Amino acid sequence: MVETAGGGPGDGAAEVLDRPLPDGVRRRVVQIVSDGFGGLTLGELPAQLRQYARFAPNRRAKFAGNAMAAALETDPLFRQRIGEKLREAQPELSGALDSGSPPPAADPLDVAAAAYVLRPAGWVKLVTAAGEEALRADAERADEESRAELERLREQLDRSREQTRTETERLRTELETARKEAEALHRKLRAALSDVKRGEAALRKAQAEMEALRSEGQAQVSAAESETRRLKARLAETEAALEAGRKAAREGRSVEDMRVRLLLDTVLDAAQGLRRELALPPVSVRPAETVDAVEPGRMSPKDIAARALSEHDPAILDQLLALPQAHLVVDGYNVTKTGYPQMPLEKQRLRLLGQLSQLAAQTGAEVTCVFDGAELAAPVLLAPPRGVRVLFSKPGVTADELIRQLVRAEPPGRPVIVASTDREVADGVARVGARPVASAVLLKRLS
Repeated sequence: MVETAGGGPGDGAAEVLDRPLPDGVRRRVVQIVSDGFGGLTLGELPAQLRQYARFAPNRRAKFAGNAMAAALETDPLFRQRIGEKLREAQPELSGALDSGSPPPAADPLDVAAAAYVLRPAGWVKLVTAAGEEALRADAERADEESRAELERLREQLDRSREQTRTETERLRTELETARKEAEALHRKLRAALSDVKRGEAALRKAQAEMEALRSEGQAQVSAAESETRRLKARLAETEAALEAGRKAAREGRSVEDMRVRLLLDTVLDAAQGLRRELALPPVSVRPAETVDAVEPGRMSPKDIAARALSEHDPAILDQLLALPQAHLVVDGYNVTKTGYPQMPLEKQRLRLLGQLSQLAAQTGAEVTCVFDGAELAAPVLLAPPRGVRVLFSKPGVTADELIRQLVRAEPPGRPVIVASTDREVADGVARVGARPVASAVLLKRLS
């Protein structure tokens, strides 16, 4: 059906196609637009097609086919420019369409596509006729292909029937041969079954004899393993007892050697200190020196009495720590709770240990600080400061008991000073030879 939308008679631009463009015609139209696309400048192209200006013709037809067909339909100026490129490329076909007599030998799809672009008078009829011709050609081609396929299937069926007959004869022959072979195999199988039964009887007899031998061997192995385990246990016990004896001997000897050596160092240092304190001459005593007299500058007993210090004077702690091989044992929480009880326990420990480290550096004395482990919610991650030994009491053991153990571990004669306000601790360490000092005295000395 052709509808006119205005214009004079024979004006193809006024005709409108009232059905979709046939697929074959549409593909030829897209190819025409793609071929003429490259001859246009970027300004002559519609805005939606400029992005495809640098594409190759085949790639342009593949990716921009829908966009080119839409632009050709809606943009008359673009269609006119493509029509001019088509006239330059195919002047004979274009002239024949303008004259209204398309070449009879031309492909109907090419004629319809050119008519759709050029829009001569009656182009809708040409496009419709090309679509019908393409459908008719497709139907005829499909009919020819169906006939050819039917003929091929008939020939294939005849060949299959012949092959089936040949295969059936071959299978019958093979079946007869297999039947004869099966009868022979049955005879051999019956003979083999008889041999298998005799072999099974012999195997059962051999298995029974083997099981008896295995049971006897396992009993002997079990007895040997039991004896081996017993000997190994006795050997392990002997080695453990021997190692325990050796360890006890080593520990006893090392502890006694350490105590004797430490006591010897204490005596030597005390002798040297006494020699320095008394200003003894390096030579032996002369007879003249035994005469009782007062030498100029010699300290009198009154002067010595004047040097006595109060029990609460922190200077007394310096005199005690100046003794040779002195060991200061500090009741940690007793000192911190006396001096700064309002601080958290962690900060109390850090403050006291920092001050004890300075004291150890100043006096050169051995310093051990003891804390009660019962007040710990978790193990303490603490790096002891230089010169200070930090100990926590074990579960079930108080810090007071740990201090008494430290004092008892020292050899008699070594100066041991214990800083604690606890009267029970002070009395206990005093009974074993240590010198108790109040926590307030240590705090005064540290401050």
